[in-house]
Formats: sequence, structure tokens, C-alpha cells
Amino acid sequence: MENIQNKVVIITGTSSGIGENTAKLLAKHGAKVVLGARREERLSSIKQAIEEAGGTAVYKITDVTSSKQVQELAQLALDEFGTIDVLINNAGIMPVSPLHAQKMDEWDQMIDINIKGVLYGISAVLPTMRENKKGQIINVASALAHVVVENAAVYAGTKFAVKAITEGLRQEECENNIRTTIISPGAVQSEITNGITHEETKDAVKGMVSKVWLQPESIAKAIAYSVNEPDEVSTNEIIVRPTIQKAF
Repeated sequence: MENIQNKVVIITGTSSGIGENTAKLLAKHGAKVVLGARREERLSSIKQAIEEAGGTAVYKITDVTSSKQVQELAQLALDEFGTIDVLINNAGIMPVSPLHAQKMDEWDQMIDINIKGVLYGISAVLPTMRENKKGQIINVASALAHVVVENAAVYAGTKFAVKAITEGLRQEECENNIRTTIISPGAVQSEITNGITHEETKDAVKGMVSKVWLQPESIAKAIAYSVNEPDEVSTNEIIVRPTIQKAF
């Protein structure tokens, strides 16, 4: 993992799960990680754990629905380390429900976090990467960026959008040597199911996930693999599912 050494990596949604595990793994291999999430107590704890293990980390409370806060997170990376090598747009929510449940507030939240949060992240780092003529933007999507299932129409729609945005970014910025990667996890043990408020759907999802889930470390390893590849290699898409996961 020598190509991870000394890279400055911004990661959103780092307070738990995939984000936390990715931050710790990349820091273990010598990256300077910039942590962004809403829960300061978790950010502080993760920063301390990374530093106690010999790594380098800074953090800033960040709500990805605020373009200003995401810009400030990017500026923190520049102020502390002088550049930005990698952005990992990991923040996301999954309050799935059937359309007839009319959970419009949750639809808005998914659009704001899962789509607009990704766009705000891209906007915050792209000027630096274009100036440097190098960089990598990794967007965490879902296996549901590839197929739609019942009760997940809006969530899948946001992840289809992330997939489309990532491919568009690849085409626009490949000549600037900016690598793009979409990571699509299947069922992963995380806090994301806690946000489901439609009880019938929540029970069904938790029942399925509890039988087949991956640990978030597996997704972190896929991300680290992509970051470690040399600049001339762009792993554009990785799907990581539990072997026994049949649905989507």
C-alpha cells in the first residue's frame, strides 16, 4: 500500500461504519486523513484512535447538505496539509419506505445528502485537483445503484444518480488525470438502517441484513485498493457484496 503513503484524503460520514473504518485503514498506511461528520464526539474519538496508532488526522464538524461546510472541510485539508489528493464522498442515509407511505421529508433528506452532498464534495475539491492535474474522487453508492427493488425507489434513485454523476465526472476530468471511482456495497453492518422509520420495511431490511451482512472493513479494503493504484490506473467501479446475498 505504498501509494497511499502521505496522500491527503478527505472522508465524509466518518463517525461510524464504512467512513470510520476507511479513515483508520488509510491512516494506518500513511495517509493524512481529514474527517468530516456531524457528531463531534465520534470525530474526536476516531482522531484520537488514529493518532494513538501513529497516524495523522484532523477533523471538522460537517453537514454535507451545506455547501459552505463542505467547502470549509476542503479548506481545512489545504490549510493543514497544503493539498487534496483524494475525496471520499461516503456520507449517506437510507430511510427506505414504499412510495405510498408519502414520506416526503425523507425523500428530500435523501436527495440533499445522497446527491447534493456528493455534488458539494466534488465542487469543493475539483479546483485544487484540476490545478494539480491529479487527484481521485471516490463516491460510495450502493448495489441499489444498479437495480431497483420495492420500498427503495427513492433511495435507489439517489444512488443511480451518484453512479451517473461519477461517470460524467470521469469523462469530463480524465484528461486532467483525475481518477473517479464508484464503490457499491451490498448489505453492510452499519448504523444506516437505524434511519428507517417505516416499521414494516425496517423489520424486513434488518431481517435480511442480519443474515448476510458484511463488516464495514471489507468496503474499506476495497476503497484502499483503489486509492493505492498508480495514477495511470483508475478503478472506475467496484461492487462488494456478501457472497450469499442473492437479492440485488
